[in-house]
Amino acid sequence: MRLFSKSIAALAAVAGCATAFNVNCNSNYASYYGQNSAGNQKTLGSYCADATEDVIVLAFMDGFPNIMLNFANACETTFDGSSLLHCPNISADIKYCQSKGKAVILSMGGAAGSYGFSSDSQAAQFADTMWNMFFKGAAAQRPFDDAVLDGIDLDIEGGGSSGYAAFISQLRSHYASDPTKQYYISGAPQCPFPDAYLGSTLNSAWFDMVFVQFYNNYCGLNAYPTWFNYADWDNWAKTQSVNKNVRVFIGTPGSPSAASSGYVGGSALSTIYNAVRSNYSSLGGIMTWDVSQARTSGLASSIRAMLDAGGSCGNTGGGTTSSSSTAASSSSTVSAPAYSTTNPSSTTTPSSTTTPSSTPISSSATTHTSSSSSSSAQPSSSSTPASCP
Repeated sequence: MRLFSKSIAALAAVAGCATAFNVNCNSNYASYYGQNSAGNQKTLGSYCADATEDVIVLAFMDGFPNIMLNFANACETTFDGSSLLHCPNISADIKYCQSKGKAVILSMGGAAGSYGFSSDSQAAQFADTMWNMFFKGAAAQRPFDDAVLDGIDLDIEGGGSSGYAAFISQLRSHYASDPTKQYYISGAPQCPFPDAYLGSTLNSAWFDMVFVQFYNNYCGLNAYPTWFNYADWDNWAKTQSVNKNVRVFIGTPGSPSAASSGYVGGSALSTIYNAVRSNYSSLGGIMTWDVSQARTSGLASSIRAMLDAGGSCGNTGGGTTSSSSTAASSSSTVSAPAYSTTNPSSTTTPSSTTTPSSTPISSSATTHTSSSSSSSAQPSSSSTPASCP
């Protein structure tokens, strides 16, 4: 594995910079990597060798502010005298993926782990830590050495909802200090609207992408068209989100075994994608959990084909052009919000704020398949898409 990653890094130096991921396209494909969900996970670089995915989301940082990383079999080595993962192979692969025009972001949270903030000040301080450990800052121990990530994803499924707006605000202030690179903030809410944990943060902080989990809930892809509620998320994007050009992705299981419910085959997914694309301008593309499942089942290649055939950017493996700013849009220009660490009042109360008790070790997998507290509730009339495609 180590030799393979070094070879990939060498190839990257020869290949040069590929066409960059364009957040404004509706034909982007994001997939989570790192939990070996299918049991046959390959190296990160091997998935970046072709043009299938545009965004790779590393899963997970499942412990914070006391940092714990979990990438299953992709990284099991730690710094001497520390429990913190040290992943030079992934570092080389991150740089290779970026050379191919793909964005690589780190997901915080997951369905299991011990995480959450007690205050805005703690969250803002942790944003400084993240900048130093994973971006352009300096830290004594950097899990990916000199590799610089493209952003952070929030997949918050436990631990409360405090502090995330302050975290994003402070991290974005660091992003602004480096005009040479484009950085992203994404979120992965479950489809019941509003999301139990991220709802208030989504309404008060700048997000570039939202990977909605349309599975494990009544509003999943398998409920199309009756309860499938992309319309709720499109309305949020245009009327409630800080970034009115935020891109909403259709999240799908990569295979029948990747989630408890919500999987649909390539043909059905194509029908849904094309209907959403025709009716909702907020569409950013498709997300899968996870890359090992989607590649093994063949759904990944079907997704790439439908995105290329119907999307706004075609077959580039990373979009056509790089947008000039995380706040840029192909349709209009929206200024990024002023940075603030003020904690907005919560409009959504999670069903439980208990932090999950189990903290997986680095060799085990953290699932992305838990159902939200709303999954067993009957949808209200407001949850029904106003103009279901």
